[in-house]
Amino acid sequence: MTKKKKDEPFDPKNLKPEELLKFEIAEELGLSDKVIANGWRSLTAKESGRIGGLMTKRKREMQRNL
Repeated sequence: MTKKKKDEPFDPKNLKPEELLKFEIAEELGLSDKVIANGWRSLTAKESGRIGGLMTKRKREMQRNL
């Protein structure tokens, strides 16, 4: 039987670059404790949308600086 993604524990020390950006933004918004305790699925749509919007903004800024 395969392991479902939601069953895997969240490990903030073992993240891909995009996941690291996502987690850094969650920390800035004060959501990191919630994510560590309950995973990304515990966030509301508003919280997730805010993180996604800030990720997009940062990616655009990074592209401009290249």
